[in-house]
Order: sequence, then C-alpha cells, then structure tokens
Amino acid sequence: MSASREKQNRQEQASSGWIDPKTAREAQQRKQEKRSNTLYGIIAVVFVLVAAAAILYRSNIIPKMSTAATIDGEKYSAAEVSFYYQNAYRSFLSNTSYFSYLGMDTSTSLKDQTISEDTVETITGQTWYDFILNQALTQMAQIQTALNQAEEEGFTYPAGVQAQYDDSMSTLESAAQASGVSVNQYLTNVFGNNLITESVYGDQLMRMLQFDAYANAHAGSLSYDEAKLEETYAANPNDYDKVSYESVTISGTAPSTTDEEGNTVEPTEEETAAAKEAAKSKADDMLASFRSGSELGALAEAQDATYNENDRASYSAGSALSEWLFDDARTAGDSAVVESGSTYYVVVFHDRFREEYDSINVRHILVQPSTGTLSSEDEGYDEEQSQLSADAKLKAEELLEQWRSGEATEESFATLAMQESTDGSKYDGGLYSRVCQGDMVEAFNDWCFDPARQSGDTDIVETEYGYHVMYFVGYDLPAWQVAVTDTLKNEDYAAWEEGLAAESTITRGDFGLKFVG
Repeated sequence: MSASREKQNRQEQASSGWIDPKTAREAQQRKQEKRSNTLYGIIAVVFVLVAAAAILYRSNIIPKMSTAATIDGEKYSAAEVSFYYQNAYRSFLSNTSYFSYLGMDTSTSLKDQTISEDTVETITGQTWYDFILNQALTQMAQIQTALNQAEEEGFTYPAGVQAQYDDSMSTLESAAQASGVSVNQYLTNVFGNNLITESVYGDQLMRMLQFDAYANAHAGSLSYDEAKLEETYAANPNDYDKVSYESVTISGTAPSTTDEEGNTVEPTEEETAAAKEAAKSKADDMLASFRSGSELGALAEAQDATYNENDRASYSAGSALSEWLFDDARTAGDSAVVESGSTYYVVVFHDRFREEYDSINVRHILVQPSTGTLSSEDEGYDEEQSQLSADAKLKAEELLEQWRSGEATEESFATLAMQESTDGSKYDGGLYSRVCQGDMVEAFNDWCFDPARQSGDTDIVETEYGYHVMYFVGYDLPAWQVAVTDTLKNEDYAAWEEGLAAESTITRGDFGLKFVG
C-alpha cells in the first residue's frame, strides 16, 4: 500500500470513529508524560517557593518590609518603626533611673505589662509597649512633618549634619570591627533582632540629624523684645534672681549605735529629740556670738561645723533655707537660725540681685590627651600621662599656629574646629552661645570672663578635659535676659514641637507591628 493510500485510510477510519490501537497507546503515553512533566514542574515550583520562603524567613525580609505604620500617607516598615521604638525605649531607660520603681520589668515582654494607676495616671491602662510605641510614632510624625516643612522652605542643612552623620557611622563601623563582626551583625547584637540593618540605621539617623538641625534653627529664630523679657521676669523674679549669703550647717540627727553582737541600734525618740534640741541650742549660741561681732567662718571652724559661702545662689522652691533667703523682706545683714527637719542653719543674708553682666559667645577646639597603655597601678604611669598631656598641648599649639597662618577669621576657626575638635560642639564649629558665669569649668570660665577680653582674642586653656584652643567671639545678652529668654524659648519650642504631630494621621499596621519591640 502506498503511503498516500495508508494516510487516506487512517483519515477515513478516524472520521468513522475507529481508533488505531497503536495510535491510542502513543497518545495515552504522551498524556501521561505531559501529566508527569506538569506534576514535576509543580513540585519544582513548590520546592522553589518553600526554599524562597525559608530564605525570606531567615533574612527577616518580610518583617523588615511589612508596613508597621502609615503617617499621613507615608508608609514605614517594621524595620524603620523598630529604629524609633528602640530609640524611645533606650532614651526612657537612660533618662529614668527609677524605671523599675514605675513597675517596668525589662527582663520580660513590655507587651504583657500593664501600667498601673499608681505609676502615672495619664498613661494608666496602657502596656509599657504601647507607651513606648506611642512615643516612637509621635517622634516619627514630628520628624516627617518638620522635614516636609524644611523642604518646602528650601532650608539648607548646615555642614555639621553630614559631619556628624559621617562620624556616627564611622564609630558604628569601628565598634563592629572591634567586636569582630559585620555592621549588620553588630546591630543585631545590640538591638536583639536583625530588623535594623546598616542601611535602615543610616537612613533614619540622617533624618534625625536633619530634624535636629531644622529644630535648632527654629529655636534660634525665636526672639523677644525687652518689654516681654521684663514682663516675664516680673511675674517670677525668684526664678531669675540670685542671692549671696553665708551659712553654717548644724546637724541635729541622733547617731545610731551598735550592740554587743554588732547589730545597728536606731536611736530612741528621746535620743532623737535630745539631739535636735542640742543642735538648736548650738545654733542659737552661734548666732548670738555672730551678732556680737564674731566671724561666722571662725565660729564654724571652732565648732567643727560645716561652713558655706555662696555668691550667686539660685532659688529652690520648698527649701526652708532658700525660702528665707528669697523672702521679699530680706535686707543686707539679716541673720537667723533656720530649721529644716533635724538640721539647723545659722545664716547671714548679704544681697539679692539680678545678673546684669553680659553673657559671651566663644568658639573652641578641644584636644584631648590620647589614652595610655598603662593602668594607674603600673610603673611609669605618671610619666606616660605627662607625655600624653604634653603631646596634646603641642597639638593644640600647632592648631592655633595653623589657624593664625591662614585666613585667621572666625569662619576659618569654625572650619578647623569641625575638622579637629573632639568636643560635641565641633558640629557647630566649636560654638558655645550666650555662656553665663558658672556654665563652664573654672579655667574655661575664667578666661572667657576676664574683664580685658575682646572679640578675636585667642589662647590655649588647660582644663581637666584637655587643652582648648580658644576664640572669643564677643558679648551677648545680659545674663538675666538669657535666663528669661531660655524660659520663653523652652515654652514656645515645646508647643511648636508638639504641634508638628498634632494634625498627623497615624495608622498602625497590625501585622508589621508584631515584629516591633
């Protein structure tokens, strides 16, 4: 049979419904092969998906990328929210030394700890987790709003922002290297999970630094005329005035004793009353002697009592001594015995005044001695410390000479400070503004407030922190006005910062938040 005829026969058979057994078996085999291939393909896809899920699980990509919060339409991942949560949590612990007294147990989940009404009434009923999370989300809303405002205004961030960011990231990298791990692993070790990567940390750190710069610029823009300053001062003069006085402290506390077995025995009520009465009698006698012409310091020394002389004391509400000193009826030379619990003060009032001297603005470059290799018990320790100090002094002298040989301007000094200083003020070009008496350590303070000081003066000053290359900028507001201005600024800045998040819409992502905290 010819091939054409065989083909024609197959077509006729097929059209009549007849099926060739061989052809049927081949078709069935192809179907089975197709089903097997499809099945194996599905199995392979499932395997790939399982493997991918395992990788995602181990890498925390899902938790990292899950939306944990949305603020005014801008989404934040669990990793980003975790950054601010950790920041708020650690800030709370560092600023609240009595957090355990408040009932927070850091060894267990904060999600399971409800704040009792005995702690803080305004947050009663929340868990500690919710309390910390609310702080974090509020901070995020404030930062987002402020940065949006800064962008709309065309705000230019100072060079110190980038410098501080670079230093912070460099410090992070050095810490990781010292621990023998990568930066990501170091952050995992620090925060207890691998949500916060180097990228997340860096991005949010920059946002915080930019916020600080914008906020500081806002605070710096706040100013008040003299009428406002006088009005604020007059409303609460005790908050701004200073007093000068001298006093002797006489304790009326009965001492405890020890029994034959070495146990501490507390004084009886009779012994306590007798000790207090004896102290009062001693104080009365000392006051009488003073009023008869004796010097208070000499009387204190003769009685082995504590003598104090203060030229610019501030008001302390609730203190019996302070209340007496700041009484409007006080006049120079007034003296008295002031009782405070079981303590008596023999006190002499000299003066009450408003600080009219001008505050100062100063820049500096701090050069700290390097850390030595010897401990204080090692032989040669003192010699090593002396050499390290000498080296720091030499570097300070070289920096001052470097500045003098250049443009020798305030701007060039600020640039050098940002490059070389080890003090936090370096990011502001080493600037301290509106410094008042007593704000700085003694040697630094004395140089700044030398009556002969003039704008542009430079020098090197040694303090316990190292050697300071000084640049005197000039004089600013009177000290009392600085204090009043600070009060007004604090109030206005707090209101401004709170207002940043007042209108924000914060939506929590329940799934994403499961990975935070």
